[in-house]
Amino acid sequence: MKTTGIHEYTMNEYQADAASTMIYKWKVIYPALGLANEAGEVLGKIKKLIRDQDVTFDGMDTIPAQKKAEICDELGDVLWYIAALSKDLGITMNEVAAMNNEKLQSRKIRGVIKGSGDKR
Repeated sequence: MKTTGIHEYTMNEYQADAASTMIYKWKVIYPALGLANEAGEVLGKIKKLIRDQDVTFDGMDTIPAQKKAEICDELGDVLWYIAALSKDLGITMNEVAAMNNEKLQSRKIRGVIKGSGDKR
């Protein structure tokens, strides 16, 4: 989903801009709770697609554009909370993204992308 007229961010640029709206008392706790809440809202939108729109997810073209926009809005909220939580922990968004990509690429190379467990 592309939006025209919107600045394309690096992860760190987004985190720096979002920091101006990070107004809360409880560092780490507040964004962690918000992250869980907003992730739940994303799931709620998807659940309602299954219930109300009879979307089967065998093709993303079956999701109406308005519903995609609503999910995108919630994903933005998830991103904000990730930016806030990582900032509170002294971690940049670029570090989070790079560390995650390194982990996943290592799993892919070692043939353990499937399965379970943090240390595979």
